[in-house]
Amino acid sequence: MQKTINIKNKKAKFEYEFLETYVAGLVLSGTEIKSIRLGKASITESFCEFNDLGELFVINMQIDEYSHGSHYNHKPKAERKLLLNKGELKKLGKEVKNTGLTIVPLNLFINDNGFAKVKIALAKGKKLYDKRESIKDRDNKRNLDRIKKNFNN
Repeated sequence: MQKTINIKNKKAKFEYEFLETYVAGLVLSGTEIKSIRLGKASITESFCEFNDLGELFVINMQIDEYSHGSHYNHKPKAERKLLLNKGELKKLGKEVKNTGLTIVPLNLFINDNGFAKVKIALAKGKKLYDKRESIKDRDNKRNLDRIKKNFNN
């Protein structure tokens, strides 16, 4: 078993521009948390959505079935409830409804107390030219680091 679990959504940084970030708890069953502790989860295709009661759920989050689980095992792609303060939920709901922003999970981790947490971001989708700009910046940074490394040696 891994010491620290930090499952990242690398695709989100390329697809979205982050405005605000929050850390939310997750409502999980026993076999789900065991699978996360083994590192058997993925949040690359996932997003967050409000239901009719104003509760926030993470959709499309993949948590593989626990290998030693019996018939009590969970569904791998079930909707999982996120735990935030009431004020934060109202603020996020208002932003999503009024301005058309999206809530995306950035990384899934286990805190010091052993609870699974998700870092989520209020995000705005990037346009094609923004994506090209971020690719250009990344390539320039890589070339600059390569030149610095050769210069120091």
